[in-house]
Amino acid sequence: MWAQGHESVVLRVRNDNLPLTREQHGYFSIDVPGVREGDTYSYRIDGHGPFPDPASRFQPEGPHGQSQIVDANRFSWTDDGWKGLSLSGQVIYEMHVGTFTPEGTWQSAICQLAYLKELGITAIEVMPVAEFSGAFGWGYDGVDLFAPTRNYGAPDDFRAFVAAAHSHGLGVLLDVVYNHAGPDGNYLPTFSQSYFNEQRPTEWGASVNFDGEDSAPVRQFFVSNAAYWIKEFHLDGLRLDATHSIYDSSRPHIISEIARAARRAAQPRSIVIVSENETQDTALVKPETQGGYGLDATWNEDFHHSVMVATTGSREAYFTDYLGSSQELLSAFKYGFLYQGQWYSWQKKRRGTSTLDVNPAALVSFIQNHDQVANSARGLRIHELTTFGRYKAVTALCLLAPSTPMLFQGQEFAASAPFLFFADHEPKLAELVRKGRTEFLSQWRSLAVQEIAYDDPGARETFEKCKLDLSEREKHAQILALHRDLLKLRRSDSLFSRQSRQLDGAVLNHECMVVRLFSDNFRQDRLLVVNLGSQLHFNPSPEPLLGPPADSQWSILWSTEDPNYGGNGTPPLDSDLNWIIPAHAAVVLRPVYQKEKPPAHG
Repeated sequence: MWAQGHESVVLRVRNDNLPLTREQHGYFSIDVPGVREGDTYSYRIDGHGPFPDPASRFQPEGPHGQSQIVDANRFSWTDDGWKGLSLSGQVIYEMHVGTFTPEGTWQSAICQLAYLKELGITAIEVMPVAEFSGAFGWGYDGVDLFAPTRNYGAPDDFRAFVAAAHSHGLGVLLDVVYNHAGPDGNYLPTFSQSYFNEQRPTEWGASVNFDGEDSAPVRQFFVSNAAYWIKEFHLDGLRLDATHSIYDSSRPHIISEIARAARRAAQPRSIVIVSENETQDTALVKPETQGGYGLDATWNEDFHHSVMVATTGSREAYFTDYLGSSQELLSAFKYGFLYQGQWYSWQKKRRGTSTLDVNPAALVSFIQNHDQVANSARGLRIHELTTFGRYKAVTALCLLAPSTPMLFQGQEFAASAPFLFFADHEPKLAELVRKGRTEFLSQWRSLAVQEIAYDDPGARETFEKCKLDLSEREKHAQILALHRDLLKLRRSDSLFSRQSRQLDGAVLNHECMVVRLFSDNFRQDRLLVVNLGSQLHFNPSPEPLLGPPADSQWSILWSTEDPNYGGNGTPPLDSDLNWIIPAHAAVVLRPVYQKEKPPAHG
């Protein structure tokens, strides 16, 4: 136990009070024979307490209760043949365990794994599960970083979920928060004031002290946590929340240390480590030998923001610096980040770094995630904010891009359930959360000019309404079929599955674009045409990318306007009338070769 700055630490277990021996550098220790799994315990610090263990493996009564001993070796793993994950070819599914099923537990989520596999998902990204206060929450206010929250089940239920996922050929990534701690139940400062730096705050509270005085044990605590999840839960990787708020001026950077420790813990399996980074710093996904941090991938918010402007027309708040034009969408398809060092007026500074030497798969693209759905007045999903045709078209753009695609739970069947901000806190803190949420949403000019009755983040009803209605998979079978078929096309067609920048594109008008993916001999190229505007009669058509390979003509391989997806069918795009491109649609074309005609006689 690291309790720097204190004189005494006493362990209470089995009604015994056992003083720990004081060692060097603020550490205390004790060897306690005879304790059993399930025993609960706590600590007293300089006569104060009791306090839970800051490295507790389980808090059956929540973050303020007793800690419980867990035997990590009791679980019988069945995934010996599982080799782990590598970045190439992944399709990520972001999941909040508490709202993914009506029951909101690990056990109920296990029953849905076969569905995810059949859909075409390869990796599940679980939103944070570290213990937090209350009966429901997003998980980003976790306070016991080693303890899976009691709200979803016991630690072995989490292990069972991972083992079951592996049996279905699915990887599991865990979202972890190493930039701040939650506001209720955080006992780390009780054991040492050196865990956090109040002088360098994040937007959620004090930052973690990774480089100040007495920071070495703090670094060890967080590095050990990353390795713990990988080793003891057989996880296939991590998603590091808000890395732009992880401050460290030392070398190696704490992010690099975390990545190294996680990979060591996984051996001989391979894992994938993803970052969220608002500043779009590609150094995160470059090797340490090139001055990078050694992660595998990072989220691409630019893609989402441009899609939202293109499909809804709204350019408020942090959408201000996006036009939603076909040129923007084409650039996002080709290069990932749209801002790679240009001036960004919303933040009044330059944004982003170059992706020209970055593997396209290292950028995770999405049109929904937990934050972006919730960052609206009513937590509406994109299909409720635009036309059905545009929703299908931008889905195709995302799922066929060379980046790594990510779906947010329920997106694949156009779930009617919103995703709102919810957090179960005691009354005074709950009131502060309500006020804070209202202030955050006031950046949207349209929301700031009128009184809106927002859903109360602290109300059980708010949490409950976010739970998916799984029966909608049948009710909305057409959009589910579109997602399933798109992922099958991405997986089976070599030009889409290779995740390469061996492609080019052109803008046909402000809302219509074309991408041509080149085959090795240019004989089996693919065209992806995306039109978010009205029907376009592109005549004349002086665009070389539209020309078919010699002795061939373009044939429709896939279309959002297929009747199976609720469309009206798709006539040939290229005909004697020149190019006629349907409205609010995406179409994939392939070349079909004509049989060689016999030579003419006479």
